Amino acid sequence: MAGVQTAVALREQGFTGTVTLIGAEPHQPYDRPPLSKAVLLGTAEDSALDVDFAALGIELRLGCEVSGLRPADHELDTETGPVPYDVLVVATGAEPVRLPGAGGVPGVHLLRTLDDAERLRPVLARRQDVVVVGAGWIGAEFATAAREAGCAVTVVEAAGRPLAEALPAEVAAPMTAWYGDAGVELRTHARVERVEPGAVVLDDGSRLPADAVLVGIGARPATAWLAGSGIELGRYGEVAADAGLTTSVPDVYAVGDCASFPSQRYGERLLVHHWDNALQGPRTVAANIVGAATGEPPAVYDPVPYFWSEQFGRFVQYAGHHADADRTVWRGEAEGPAWTVCWLRGSRLVALLAVGRPRDLAQGRRLIEAGTAMDGTLLADPTRPLKSARAA
Repeated sequence: MAGVQTAVALREQGFTGTVTLIGAEPHQPYDRPPLSKAVLLGTAEDSALDVDFAALGIELRLGCEVSGLRPADHELDTETGPVPYDVLVVATGAEPVRLPGAGGVPGVHLLRTLDDAERLRPVLARRQDVVVVGAGWIGAEFATAAREAGCAVTVVEAAGRPLAEALPAEVAAPMTAWYGDAGVELRTHARVERVEPGAVVLDDGSRLPADAVLVGIGARPATAWLAGSGIELGRYGEVAADAGLTTSVPDVYAVGDCASFPSQRYGERLLVHHWDNALQGPRTVAANIVGAATGEPPAVYDPVPYFWSEQFGRFVQYAGHHADADRTVWRGEAEGPAWTVCWLRGSRLVALLAVGRPRDLAQGRRLIEAGTAMDGTLLADPTRPLKSARAA
């Protein structure tokens, strides 16, 4: 997504030079969110992005893996030989974390690529016993699809609750009941000792029948190929870009899941592994590539992060970044079908999570962008439009 959107944005913003898009996968560029939903269940006709690359004059080099970068020579190393560049945009995304010791065990799956989803479709079609390792976003979405397909599903989570790394305990706690309501067995405080053909063995000795195992324990930036390039990497191995998404070496930008950026809005460096970041960041990259040739001041990338998830019959949306919040306000009852959590820093809204309340999300996102001061008492009234809870 980030690579395609950068190429498209360059054309939209008037760039007339050669644009080459290199990808390791052989498929036409496609959208990833449907992989855990419609593609997995076989209800998607086509996941390819609706982009006419030929009409835009964008050259596609598919099935071409890049193995290295030599900035001094302005060249990429690929399996078919070196590729020169004037300006390079690194948009290699992230790759899933693998379960230690499970390599080579039949029936162990990841869900990141179109090929991954295609390998998993027969598992769902046969209504097999499935164990999901990790109760994060991907784990919950896959468990939802597997239950919809009629599979028996057990989710194993090392932490004490779902989404332990993404949300505070009091916010994630109500989501625990969603699993049981959907007929999914959720085992928390459970670690995988090993995976055997047909079973997952936990560290307490429990054996879970598993015709298939889906590993969803996180993702890491796909940047190993940058070793020795001189590009500065961050704490998670991501490219440490600046506010304009440029890297530490000349003529190289980075965008999407593989790059972090400093956020003046939140006062810290953000690494955002979500679709909207891969959609928005490329516009800044394109503006700065075009602007560099005309002497324009650099555009700054400082978004309000946004993502969504469809799980267990609920539409979950999040906007902002709650790490520096000092107050939490609930709108609605967490046991109900629809509720929102708002995070404030002082009186300023900095983030919100909306479950089945898309209007709260839409209004809240704009309020976060504007840095609007809110009245906490008014904000807590779920019958009041969120935008009407501004402080006097």
